[in-house]
Amino acid sequence: MKSIVYRTTGDPSVLELVERPVPQPGPGEVRVNIAVSGVNPTDWKSRRGARPGDDLPFAEVTPNQDGAGTVDAISPEAAELNPQLEVGDRVWIFLSQHQRPSGTAQEYVTVPVEHVVRLPDGISFDVGAALGVPAMTAHRALTVAENGPTRLHPGGLAGRTVLVAGGAGAVGHAAIQLARWAGATVVTTISSDAKAALATAAGAHHVVNYRTSDAASEIQRVAPGGIDVVAEVAPGPNAALDLAVLNNHGTIAVYANDGGDSVTFDVRPFFARNLRFQGLLLYTVGEDALQVAAEDITAALVDGVLGVGEEHGLPLLRFPLEETAAAHDAVESGAVGKVLIDVA
Repeated sequence: MKSIVYRTTGDPSVLELVERPVPQPGPGEVRVNIAVSGVNPTDWKSRRGARPGDDLPFAEVTPNQDGAGTVDAISPEAAELNPQLEVGDRVWIFLSQHQRPSGTAQEYVTVPVEHVVRLPDGISFDVGAALGVPAMTAHRALTVAENGPTRLHPGGLAGRTVLVAGGAGAVGHAAIQLARWAGATVVTTISSDAKAALATAAGAHHVVNYRTSDAASEIQRVAPGGIDVVAEVAPGPNAALDLAVLNNHGTIAVYANDGGDSVTFDVRPFFARNLRFQGLLLYTVGEDALQVAAEDITAALVDGVLGVGEEHGLPLLRFPLEETAAAHDAVESGAVGKVLIDVA
């Protein structure tokens, strides 16, 4: 099979197209014939590492956590764990390369059965490959508030107002769609008219350009009752804004550190309003939370949520497998939209 590998940390040039034997699923594993591999910032950050030339925990690594394809083989143990899963099922997979050398930038990958999820009928591999890290991160951000909910479903966020920072990004797009599906009023911040159009297409009720307006005043105007949950990608630069617009018992759910590693708050209004600063990372959130997210995301897919393409607010940028380095470079360079690799 064709596989992309790297043997040391570094820039995209460390990625190499090679031929490797088709792997056999081990105990508790499923083999998936990958059709589309999704690229996320976490993938290039893992590849780049702390500095070029560092050793890896494995002899070589195939990148990319997310993907979609067809179940090709199921180990006996995996069949016992998930007897509904069958060879030939169309699936999406998540965290394929977490603590493992086998990501989705290859024709076949073996994955723990817990990280293999059936695609509902009619849902494309493009949608499946765009789920994983973005959709599960968005789900977690929307379910960590003090007063819940802990699950997403229609009506689950009714009466709540959600602020999505960076609504044109992949996580932002998923957060907008899931929050609106669950009944929230959705406000999002963006930095250009083009990104405003994407956030609107994703379903945001109110779009605020933080470069051309007083974002805090504008958010307070459209959400006079305050914000209940912020899905935050840039906690440092946005700290004052979040503090200005949050409601009593509001939550800032932080999933990235865009714009800097430090956050400074005025402490008195923070504790006076019983605010919560909640971190989240899929790699450490725990298997129970991942499974809950997978179930709720699947329900959203059945309801027609989380579509991809410019008409849904998430343009697709496609690369063939042999151009995986260019795909990584596109994400690292801040491409707007979802970067996908056509494997099959």
